[in-house]
Amino acid sequence: MVAPLLKGLVLGLILSISVGPIIFAIIKHSINSGRRAGLSFVAGVSTSDISLVLFCNFFTGLFATALEHKNKIALAGSVFLIVLGIYTLLFKKVSITENTSDAQEKLNWKKYVGLYLSGFFMNTLNPGVFLFWFAWTAAIVADASAASNPANYKAVVFITCLVFVLASDVVKVVLSEKLRPKLNTKNLHLINQIAGVILIGFGVFLFYGALK
Repeated sequence: MVAPLLKGLVLGLILSISVGPIIFAIIKHSINSGRRAGLSFVAGVSTSDISLVLFCNFFTGLFATALEHKNKIALAGSVFLIVLGIYTLLFKKVSITENTSDAQEKLNWKKYVGLYLSGFFMNTLNPGVFLFWFAWTAAIVADASAASNPANYKAVVFITCLVFVLASDVVKVVLSEKLRPKLNTKNLHLINQIAGVILIGFGVFLFYGALK
């Protein structure tokens, strides 16, 4: 089970270092309203990720005949990752606004629920996140079809990935006050470039594997 564990870690790493609206929202809510607010938002994002994984796996399972074309599916996924990587590396713009308020907003339980739902829908309605999960689910299902126990293979990959992403988001909340001064445009651009290179690299690797 080393292979699916490593794939899950790689998948989680890619999601964790991706620069997008989620990371800014996590930092914003954590700084403005405290750790509980940040964790409420993260819980919504995590629930969204779990829902998207289940959704993509469910519909991939409905179309079991697609496994007969697993190489084509893997090629499509690799092209998506390469295009996303090129966009992230060369074209994606990042910016961050300054927060000048030192006071933290006081929240009641309704606002915590609102933050949870905000995290859920921000992640769910992001087409990039959906396409990412769909492409990787198709590729992983294709890989799992050759494993001795496909169900366990998929479970290890996705559980490892989701736990890794959740843990990294919790760390972002806890360290948000320390990270915030360092998240200038220059550093975010560097993170973007690293993420782009990683996406292209794994896209090429997946493309090569599909051609074998």
